[in-house]
Amino acid sequence: MLWAVFAVKPWTHPARTASLAASAWTSTTSWTLAHLYLLCLLSLPESLAARAQSSPGPAQQSASSITRAAPKGIDSDSVINNAVKAEPLTPDPALAQARSFLKQGKLSDAEAATRTQLHAHQHSADAHFLLGFILFREVQGKWLEGAKEDGEDLRYNTENLSGFMVEYRDRKVRESLAEFTAGAKYHAPNAFDLKIVALDYLLLKDYIDADHWLTRSLQWDPSDSQAWYYLGRTKYSESQFLEAIEAFAKCLKVEPHNPQAENNVGLSYEALGQPDQAIQAFENAIAWDAEKTAKDPEPFIELAHLYLNRNQPEKAVLYLTQSIDISPKVSKAHKELGRAYFLLHRLPEAQAELEKAVALEPATASLHCLLGKIYRQESMVSEAKAEFERCEVLEQTPSRNSSAEE
Repeated sequence: MLWAVFAVKPWTHPARTASLAASAWTSTTSWTLAHLYLLCLLSLPESLAARAQSSPGPAQQSASSITRAAPKGIDSDSVINNAVKAEPLTPDPALAQARSFLKQGKLSDAEAATRTQLHAHQHSADAHFLLGFILFREVQGKWLEGAKEDGEDLRYNTENLSGFMVEYRDRKVRESLAEFTAGAKYHAPNAFDLKIVALDYLLLKDYIDADHWLTRSLQWDPSDSQAWYYLGRTKYSESQFLEAIEAFAKCLKVEPHNPQAENNVGLSYEALGQPDQAIQAFENAIAWDAEKTAKDPEPFIELAHLYLNRNQPEKAVLYLTQSIDISPKVSKAHKELGRAYFLLHRLPEAQAELEKAVALEPATASLHCLLGKIYRQESMVSEAKAEFERCEVLEQTPSRNSSAEE
């Protein structure tokens, strides 16, 4: 049955569920790239495609699984912090109270009201779909709450993701997918529902299924700029860089001068080994972002990274200092600025920047190695020895994030 394509077994590894061999409907990010950098939530248009009325058809599933490590690209923070805030169409008037709670941000009350309705009407597809969305929003809410407490420390520095947060995310996402699975038994999901399904899969780092459902969602609603944006990021995570650029171009066509999308265009060109096009895209993103109150440090950092690769540390320093002015707690900015100062033989300044980077991400082995090299250059023998030893220990120890998610 069609609904089975949404199924997620409760105790399977989150890195991969079954991939689709045939469609149920006939209608196709460098520094963990775009996963940490948006500073405000994107919103959906208020009018969404109407729910499809046709009966779902049969689908087949493949038992193949992903064995490779998850590529750089999308991480939980990105999907959650930039997730949709709009509400799916739910014509059932019995869910009005739940929708009202959702609109007010009272997610626990919205969940309770929806579950009460489901208890009495377990065959309500709208209730299942709404509950799936509420559960997704609860994950978002938890991350935003953490971001308020930890600020940029959580938003930009991935090593600080705790095991509790990972466990909470994965549990809620599986529950969300289970509700979409249940609802699809009784009614075909609409474009919005399919997008939330895709975002759920992104949080589980299942890029193949995310790609599939984003593509299906866009076939029904090609005007959804956010879906194009996340499809581009998913394509990047699958190392399909040309397809990523195409998706970001579609996003920019619907939403011109979107700096986040243009920044990802730059990342994609960089991955393709086309630095001139990447530089132009990063410069565009910086220019488009200038009009915003909350600015994004990433295009500054990525542009500086390209200049460092071209052995132009003076230009790199210019952009990195601007990025730190925007967000002083981004470890990569301090790391790259430390590298730039090192190339300019400004060792005390390089040391200070690497020490800041280590303080922000103490579990990142490479930062300790770089700091050790600078200490060695400064003849700080004992400090260098300590950093190299710490680097070696961390390289032999699974990261907190990966161990928590396995």
